[in-house]
Amino acid sequence: MRLDKLLANMGFGTRKTVKNVLKAKEVTVNGLVEKDGKTHVNPETDKIEVSGEVIQYQEFMYFMLHKPQGVVSATTDHVHKTVIDLLQPQDQVMDPFPVGRLDKDTEGLLILTNDGTLAHNLLSPKKHVDKCYEAIIEGVVDEQDVQAFENGITLDDGFNCQSAKLEIISVDFEKESSVIQVTIHEGKFHQVKRMFEAVDKSVIYLKRLSMGSLQLDETLELGEYRQLTKEELASLKDN
Repeated sequence: MRLDKLLANMGFGTRKTVKNVLKAKEVTVNGLVEKDGKTHVNPETDKIEVSGEVIQYQEFMYFMLHKPQGVVSATTDHVHKTVIDLLQPQDQVMDPFPVGRLDKDTEGLLILTNDGTLAHNLLSPKKHVDKCYEAIIEGVVDEQDVQAFENGITLDDGFNCQSAKLEIISVDFEKESSVIQVTIHEGKFHQVKRMFEAVDKSVIYLKRLSMGSLQLDETLELGEYRQLTKEELASLKDN
């Protein structure tokens, strides 16, 4: 890998501005000053330092985002703010993307990465990765609905959903509303909302709590994110 590309990927600026860092003799490779950005280096074997700080190169990045309402699950959008816009500039340089999507008005766990293999494995229908949501429902959810979800809901376009686990957390009979948790395996467009429409109810609020083994870190405020821990990443790759 070219030295200037590595430094740019690690957040030291664009390839153009990295030239200034190199010219200032702030970069060393294996203890020797290196001023040529075209020099090829091996991030795994070469010791690269900038201003005396050793650079730990990461090919892939993995973030957990507590997605707020009002932003779209996309890398770019000409109208709406995207989940990538929530990242610090240095965390955008390696082109992360959302794993799957949450609707604009849905909150909760969203994984951001540049690891296409992990994203594919988490989204592949063959993998049956669980996705758990909490929702406030307009209508009284009952055991008949629980059974319907278990049997498999048919959506308005004729798609037959896999068996889903619906848990009733609380019911307010006076307001005719319910708090539930539902675990699904697919990721169809507006799926949870459409599943409840199929049983004549509507979703007022929706939040994703988990994806596979990864649970939302509730200490993250809406719009905040952090890197996955080694344990979280290892467990996620085992899904």
